[in-house]
Amino acid sequence: MGESRTELLAWLNDLLQINYTKVEQCGTGAAHCQIIDSIFGDVQMNKVKFQAKHEYEYVANYKVLQTAFDKHKVDKIIPVTKLVKCKFQDNLEFLQWLKKYWDTYYPGGPYDAIARRSGSTGGPIKTVSGGGASRTMPVKRTTPASTSSSRVATGLHETGGHSASMVIELNKQVDELKVTVDGLEKERDFYFGKLRDIEILVQQQIEVEPENQLLKDVQSILYSTEVSEEGFEAPPEGAPGGEIEYEEETF
Repeated sequence: MGESRTELLAWLNDLLQINYTKVEQCGTGAAHCQIIDSIFGDVQMNKVKFQAKHEYEYVANYKVLQTAFDKHKVDKIIPVTKLVKCKFQDNLEFLQWLKKYWDTYYPGGPYDAIARRSGSTGGPIKTVSGGGASRTMPVKRTTPASTSSSRVATGLHETGGHSASMVIELNKQVDELKVTVDGLEKERDFYFGKLRDIEILVQQQIEVEPENQLLKDVQSILYSTEVSEEGFEAPPEGAPGGEIEYEEETF
């Protein structure tokens, strides 16, 4: 079983030094190109558009990826027409495959993702703000009163700084939860669609075979009602999905 959405995003952001929050963002193809570049180091990153907004730009990125696949004889069909739609399931499956391929062939050692894409058309990179040059300030004599006030101000500043760091951390957790909820909703819709297809198929087949007990049992499971946190309502005895009585056989 492949990695989860959260695990994949954490790995991707760490490897490429980007800040993707959704698997669907990989549909542009830019991140895929750089994952392969981290393995072989010769992808034409100057042709990759990290700020691509249109499908034709996504397709151009996938052409770069296909060139790299051909060069290194990567035996994998790229489902471009599906990936460029930026749908969750298609991009999740392809990213899971890429992660597995990366685990197998990554040569190890550091990879400077920011430097490698410096020639590309921009990219959502993480930045770390550095401190400016320090300046020498005039020395000011302090009285006991001013010293006391200074200590209070320093204490308030430290408390404020601590609160700010807590807010940043909480905001980060909220963003992670939003990503998780968004993915769960998409997975829910995905599997609900499958159940709906099964329901329609069963309904159609029951019209053809109204006495088919297996179809009735499946339909009973689909229509079972949740009545408590502990479980589901059990169908009454003798009803479809309940205990099936068998006629005694004689030999």
